[in-house]
Amino acid sequence: MLPDLPTEMESQRLILRRWKTSDLVPFAAMNADAKVMEFFPAPLTRPESDSLATRIQLHFDERGYGLWAVEIPRVTSFAGFIGLSTPRFEAHFTPCVEIGWRLAAEFWGHGYATEGARRVLQFAFQSLALPEVVSMTAAINQRSRRVMEKIGMTRTPQEDFDHPLVPQPHRLSRHVLYRSRRCLT
Repeated sequence: MLPDLPTEMESQRLILRRWKTSDLVPFAAMNADAKVMEFFPAPLTRPESDSLATRIQLHFDERGYGLWAVEIPRVTSFAGFIGLSTPRFEAHFTPCVEIGWRLAAEFWGHGYATEGARRVLQFAFQSLALPEVVSMTAAINQRSRRVMEKIGMTRTPQEDFDHPLVPQPHRLSRHVLYRSRRCLT
Protein backbone atom coordinates (compact mmCIF):
# COMPACT_ATOMS: atom_id res chain seq x y z
CA MET A 1 0.00 0.00 0.00
CA LEU A 2 1.35 3.39 -1.02
CA PRO A 3 1.59 6.15 1.57
CA ASP A 4 -0.85 9.05 1.25
CA LEU A 5 1.28 11.37 -0.87
CA PRO A 6 0.21 14.61 -2.55
CA THR A 7 -0.69 14.65 -6.23
CA GLU A 8 0.22 18.32 -6.39
CA MET A 9 2.75 20.60 -4.69
CA GLU A 10 3.37 24.31 -4.91
CA SER A 11 6.34 26.59 -4.63
CA GLN A 12 6.29 30.37 -4.78
CA ARG A 13 5.68 30.52 -8.55
CA LEU A 14 5.08 26.92 -9.63
CA ILE A 15 2.54 24.14 -9.39
CA LEU A 16 4.05 20.65 -9.60
CA ARG A 17 1.26 18.24 -10.46
CA ARG A 18 0.35 14.88 -11.92
CA TRP A 19 0.19 14.75 -15.68
CA LYS A 20 -2.84 15.48 -17.86
CA THR A 21 -3.55 14.21 -21.38
CA SER A 22 -3.26 17.82 -22.57
CA ASP A 23 0.44 17.79 -21.51
CA LEU A 24 1.40 15.25 -24.19
CA VAL A 25 1.50 17.68 -27.14
CA PRO A 26 3.71 20.33 -25.48
CA PHE A 27 5.82 17.54 -23.94
CA ALA A 28 6.43 16.06 -27.40
CA ALA A 29 7.32 19.49 -28.79
CA MET A 30 9.78 20.04 -25.94
CA ASN A 31 11.34 16.60 -26.45
CA ALA A 32 11.70 17.24 -30.20
CA ASP A 33 13.54 20.54 -29.61
CA ALA A 34 17.25 20.09 -30.37
CA LYS A 35 18.14 22.87 -27.91
CA VAL A 36 16.28 21.18 -25.03
CA MET A 37 17.72 17.78 -25.94
CA GLU A 38 21.30 19.01 -26.47
CA PHE A 39 22.65 16.83 -23.66
CA PHE A 40 20.72 13.70 -24.60
CA PRO A 41 21.75 11.32 -27.41
CA ALA A 42 18.91 12.51 -29.67
CA PRO A 43 15.59 14.38 -29.66
CA LEU A 44 12.57 12.15 -29.10
CA THR A 45 9.97 11.25 -31.69
CA ARG A 46 6.31 11.64 -30.76
CA PRO A 47 5.95 7.89 -29.98
CA GLU A 48 9.14 8.00 -27.84
CA SER A 49 7.87 11.07 -25.99
CA ASP A 50 4.49 9.45 -25.36
CA SER A 51 6.24 6.31 -24.14
CA LEU A 52 8.29 8.38 -21.68
CA ALA A 53 5.10 10.06 -20.42
CA THR A 54 3.59 6.60 -19.87
CA ARG A 55 6.67 5.50 -17.88
CA ILE A 56 6.40 8.67 -15.78
CA GLN A 57 2.76 7.89 -14.99
CA LEU A 58 3.61 4.28 -14.12
CA HIS A 59 6.32 5.50 -11.73
CA PHE A 60 3.68 7.60 -9.93
CA ASP A 61 1.31 4.64 -9.81
CA GLU A 62 3.99 2.33 -8.40
CA ARG A 63 5.69 4.71 -5.94
CA GLY A 64 3.33 7.61 -5.30
CA TYR A 65 5.80 10.18 -6.59
CA GLY A 66 7.62 10.90 -9.82
CA LEU A 67 8.44 13.60 -12.36
CA TRP A 68 5.74 16.21 -11.82
CA ALA A 69 4.44 18.32 -14.68
CA VAL A 70 5.34 21.97 -14.12
CA GLU A 71 2.62 24.57 -14.41
CA ILE A 72 3.40 28.28 -14.13
CA PRO A 73 0.18 30.08 -13.23
CA ARG A 74 -0.70 32.96 -15.57
CA VAL A 75 2.21 31.90 -17.82
CA THR A 76 1.69 28.32 -19.06
CA SER A 77 -0.18 25.16 -18.16
CA PHE A 78 2.87 23.03 -19.06
CA ALA A 79 6.50 24.12 -18.90
CA GLY A 80 8.16 20.71 -18.53
CA PHE A 81 8.85 18.45 -15.56
CA ILE A 82 10.70 18.46 -12.24
CA GLY A 83 10.71 15.54 -9.87
CA LEU A 84 12.01 12.22 -8.68
CA SER A 85 12.69 9.01 -10.57
CA THR A 86 14.52 5.74 -10.26
CA PRO A 87 17.32 5.15 -12.79
CA ARG A 88 16.74 2.18 -15.10
CA PHE A 89 20.40 1.14 -15.19
CA GLU A 90 23.01 -0.22 -12.82
CA ALA A 91 25.94 1.84 -11.60
CA HIS A 92 28.06 2.15 -8.47
CA PHE A 93 25.42 4.42 -6.86
CA THR A 94 22.26 2.45 -7.73
CA PRO A 95 19.67 1.70 -6.54
CA CYS A 96 18.85 5.33 -5.77
CA VAL A 97 16.33 8.09 -6.22
CA GLU A 98 17.28 10.79 -8.70
CA ILE A 99 16.04 14.36 -8.93
CA GLY A 100 15.74 15.72 -12.44
CA TRP A 101 14.18 18.42 -14.56
CA ARG A 102 13.50 19.27 -18.17
CA LEU A 103 11.90 22.55 -19.14
CA ALA A 104 11.00 23.99 -22.52
CA ALA A 105 13.71 26.44 -23.61
CA GLU A 106 11.42 29.46 -23.37
CA PHE A 107 11.27 28.91 -19.60
CA TRP A 108 15.02 28.76 -19.03
CA GLY A 109 16.80 31.54 -17.17
CA HIS A 110 13.93 32.40 -14.81
CA GLY A 111 14.99 30.21 -11.86
CA TYR A 112 12.08 27.80 -12.35
CA ALA A 113 14.24 24.64 -12.34
CA THR A 114 16.02 25.73 -9.16
CA GLU A 115 12.80 26.73 -7.41
CA GLY A 116 11.00 23.53 -8.34
CA ALA A 117 13.98 21.33 -7.50
CA ARG A 118 14.25 22.90 -4.03
CA ARG A 119 10.59 22.09 -3.43
CA VAL A 120 11.10 18.52 -4.66
CA LEU A 121 14.10 18.01 -2.36
CA GLN A 122 12.03 19.28 0.55
CA PHE A 123 9.35 16.73 -0.34
CA ALA A 124 11.93 13.93 -0.73
CA PHE A 125 13.47 14.53 2.68
CA GLN A 126 10.41 15.58 4.70
CA SER A 127 7.53 13.59 3.20
CA LEU A 128 9.38 10.53 1.89
CA ALA A 129 12.15 10.59 4.54
CA LEU A 130 14.68 9.59 1.91
CA PRO A 131 18.22 9.56 3.29
CA GLU A 132 19.72 10.74 0.00
CA VAL A 133 18.84 12.01 -3.47
CA VAL A 134 21.23 12.02 -6.42
CA SER A 135 21.34 13.91 -9.68
CA MET A 136 23.41 13.30 -12.76
CA THR A 137 24.07 14.88 -16.11
CA ALA A 138 26.56 14.85 -18.94
CA ALA A 139 29.77 16.43 -17.67
CA ILE A 140 29.49 19.17 -20.32
CA ASN A 141 25.96 20.24 -19.24
CA GLN A 142 26.86 23.36 -17.28
CA ARG A 143 23.26 24.61 -16.96
CA SER A 144 22.06 21.52 -15.08
CA ARG A 145 25.22 21.41 -13.01
CA ARG A 146 24.56 24.99 -11.87
CA VAL A 147 21.05 24.02 -10.78
CA MET A 148 22.45 21.06 -8.82
CA GLU A 149 24.89 23.36 -7.06
CA LYS A 150 22.26 26.06 -6.38
CA ILE A 151 20.05 23.52 -4.61
CA GLY A 152 22.95 22.47 -2.38
CA MET A 153 23.99 19.22 -4.03
CA THR A 154 27.65 18.26 -3.94
CA ARG A 155 29.89 16.41 -6.36
CA THR A 156 32.80 14.11 -5.64
CA PRO A 157 34.77 13.91 -8.90
CA GLN A 158 35.85 10.34 -8.15
CA GLU A 159 32.19 9.31 -8.53
CA ASP A 160 31.88 10.57 -12.12
CA PHE A 161 31.03 7.72 -14.47
CA ASP A 162 30.44 6.68 -18.05
CA HIS A 163 26.68 6.40 -18.49
CA PRO A 164 25.88 2.78 -19.39
CA LEU A 165 23.02 3.76 -21.73
CA VAL A 166 25.13 6.17 -23.80
CA PRO A 167 27.18 4.43 -26.51
CA GLN A 168 30.96 4.77 -26.20
CA PRO A 169 32.77 6.77 -27.31
CA HIS A 170 30.33 9.69 -27.26
CA ARG A 171 30.66 13.31 -26.15
CA LEU A 172 27.81 12.70 -23.66
CA SER A 173 29.02 9.42 -22.15
CA ARG A 174 30.95 10.98 -19.25
CA HIS A 175 28.53 11.96 -16.46
CA VAL A 176 28.89 13.79 -13.18
CA LEU A 177 27.10 12.62 -10.05
CA TYR A 178 25.81 15.01 -7.39
CA ARG A 179 24.35 14.04 -4.03
CA SER A 180 22.17 15.64 -1.39
CA ARG A 181 21.68 14.03 2.01
CA ARG A 182 18.89 14.59 4.48
CA CYS A 183 19.91 16.55 7.54
CA LEU A 184 18.95 14.65 10.67
CA THR A 185 19.12 17.64 13.01
